[in-house]
Amino acid sequence: MRPLDRVRSIKVKFGAVILVAVGMTLILNEVGLALNVHPLSRWLLAALLSLVLVQLLAHGMTSPLREMASAARAMARGDYDRQIATSSCDEVGELARAFTTMAAELAAVDAERRRLVADVSHELRTPIAALQAVLENLADGVTAPDPDTLGTALAQTRRLGRLVTQLLDLSRLESGVVPLERRPTELAPLLAQALREAEVAGRDVVLRADVQPADLAACVDPERLHQVLANLLDNATRHSPPGGVVTVTATRTATGLRLTVTDAGPGIAAGDRERVFERFARADSARSGRDGGSGLGLAIARWVVDLHGGTIRADAAVPPPGCAVVVELPEPR
Repeated sequence: MRPLDRVRSIKVKFGAVILVAVGMTLILNEVGLALNVHPLSRWLLAALLSLVLVQLLAHGMTSPLREMASAARAMARGDYDRQIATSSCDEVGELARAFTTMAAELAAVDAERRRLVADVSHELRTPIAALQAVLENLADGVTAPDPDTLGTALAQTRRLGRLVTQLLDLSRLESGVVPLERRPTELAPLLAQALREAEVAGRDVVLRADVQPADLAACVDPERLHQVLANLLDNATRHSPPGGVVTVTATRTATGLRLTVTDAGPGIAAGDRERVFERFARADSARSGRDGGSGLGLAIARWVVDLHGGTIRADAAVPPPGCAVVVELPEPR
C-alpha cells in the first residue's frame, strides 16, 4: 500500500504532491535561514529534496500506467495473460482493473476463436476426406459409378452444405445482424410444416404434433421459430431408435408460449444438458460422427430463443427413456 493509494481522486493526489513539494521548500528555506545557509545552497537543496519526494509519490501514481503500456504491447503480440496489480483507489486504479478485466475477456475470446477454428477444421475435414476418397476411387476406376457410390458422395456433399449453412446462420445470429420480425402466428400450421420437412429426411421414426388449443397463436418470428423447430426435430429424429416416436407439443403458459420436442432416444445425462447447447458440443461424440450431426443445431436454436427473450433447456422425457427439449417464449412487451 503506497501513501496515496487510499485517495480516490487523481486530482487530489496531484494537489497533495504539489502541496508537499511547496511545504518542503518552505521548511528547508526557514531552516536554512536559521542556520545562516547561503541562499543558493538553500534553493538547490530544497529543489533536490522536493524532486526526490515528488518522484517517490508520483512513482506509485504512474506505475499502473506503465504496466498497462507494457501489457498493451504484450496483447498486441497475442499475450493476454498480463494482469495489472494495483491497490490505488483513484481513476488510474479503476482503469487498471478495467484493463485487467478486458485482458481476461480478450483471452477468453481468443481461446474460443482458436477452439472454433479447430472444431470447424475437424468438422469440415471428415466429409471432405470421405468425399475425396469416393471421387478418387471413381476417377481411378477402382469403383464403378453405381447408385450406392454416388449416393455416398451426395450424402457427404449435403453434409458439407448443411455445415456451411449452419455456420453462416450462427455467425449472423451472434453478430446480431438478424432482426426479429415478430407477427401473430398460428402454431398448428407452423408445426405441421416443420414435421413435413422432417419426414423428408427419411428416418424410421413417427412424428406427431399436439397443439393446445388448436387455434393457439403467438407473436413470434415464424421463420426463425421454424428454424428452431427444424433443428430440434433433426436432433430428436437423429437420436431416436427405429420406430421411435417424436412429439412436438405447443401450449400456452401464464407468461407466453411453451414448445416441447420429445424423443424416445437414450436421453442426455444431467451433466451434459447445458453443454449440448454450445457450438460443436455433443452428448455422444462417437455416435455423432456416424449420424452426420454437426453439433450446431442446438446452438442455433438457443440463439434464436435468446433473441425472442426466451429460454431453452433439455430435460428427461416423462416417462423415460428419451429427452424433452423445452422452449419457453414470453409474450413481447
